[in-house]
Amino acid sequence: MSKLCTWIDKRLYPQYGDYWDQQLFRAEVVKRLHPSHVLLDFGAGRGANRNMNFRGQAAKVCGVDVDPIVHENPFLDEAKELVDGSIPYPDQTFDVVVSSDVLEHLEDPVATFREIRRVLKPGGWFLSKTPNAWHYVPLISRCTPHWFHEWVNKKRGREANDTFPTFYRANTKRALRALAAEAGFSSVETDMFEGRPEYLRFSVPSYAIGAIYQRMVTSCAFLASLRVVVISRFQAPQSVHREAAVHSS
Repeated sequence: MSKLCTWIDKRLYPQYGDYWDQQLFRAEVVKRLHPSHVLLDFGAGRGANRNMNFRGQAAKVCGVDVDPIVHENPFLDEAKELVDGSIPYPDQTFDVVVSSDVLEHLEDPVATFREIRRVLKPGGWFLSKTPNAWHYVPLISRCTPHWFHEWVNKKRGREANDTFPTFYRANTKRALRALAAEAGFSSVETDMFEGRPEYLRFSVPSYAIGAIYQRMVTSCAFLASLRVVVISRFQAPQSVHREAAVHSS
């Protein structure tokens, strides 16, 4: 990133640091986390994101991923691999399940949501952060080849092997509400956020476009559905025998 882009950071977004969206998500998780809780990081990966380190804030932190690199994650007390989409834990194991930038990679989100619901204790929380499918980043992603995604991430300082195929089947408020209902969650709340245009900070012209877009979609509630970050809170029913309608906000 150029020195001029760094200057724009300080000028236009003094309140935003790197990974501002991850910090927002972490705050959501911490609000619902108790020292006695058992937490599952779904799609934990190798532990590249320090904001997903909840060791010391929960009694036990477990992580699952399709990639065996999850065993190298330093933030986990226990790591396991997903096999055929199944979470390798018994029913009602976890108080909290978290998922950061994973839902966009799900080919079969219905099955995944059912698995997450299965391993949650009654009244437990599933907290997720994912990009909005109607934002320009996912729209461009769906129209470009995988090598282009790797190139953009390299420009952003990420490694090529941290770039994975995307499907965007759980990345709108409507899709998330439908998935919550089908999986048996009792409630779902979803908030949309837009901040510093992280994917466009590799050049001044692209940064300018991103800054204009950010000002536009945060100017009124009507345009909130076009903001980039979707943070959702799904709650399991308080009783395993209770069937409740999903309430959205």
